[in-house]
Amino acid sequence: MSEKIEIQLEYPMNCSPKVLYNRLSTASGLAEWFADDVQVRGKIYTFIWEGSEQQAEKTLQKEDKLVRYNWVDEEEGYFEFKITKDDLTGDVSLIVIDTTDEEEETSELWNSQIADLKHILGC
Repeated sequence: MSEKIEIQLEYPMNCSPKVLYNRLSTASGLAEWFADDVQVRGKIYTFIWEGSEQQAEKTLQKEDKLVRYNWVDEEEGYFEFKITKDDLTGDVSLIVIDTTDEEEETSELWNSQIADLKHILGC
């Protein structure tokens, strides 16, 4: 198995941090754009895509700022959402941090997923 690398992708978002955070931190919000279905039991989130399942534990969260999920079946695998707001301009950005062994494929997947998120948010 190849070694995982951390990638960081930044997306400008034309919505409030509160609205964005809801779509990143709740099962119902994630099911709108990230997976076909999301089930939660405690801190364990089960993501379902076309019949396959993957579990992650929500390990870090800061209201309207940050959410991290660690994959249950991968020792060092995780993905994280950071919400930043520029103090001067008020511009909101979403930073996605992910661990992967396929940088280009993972970047394309996130680009597609975030496009879905932007469409749902209307931004």
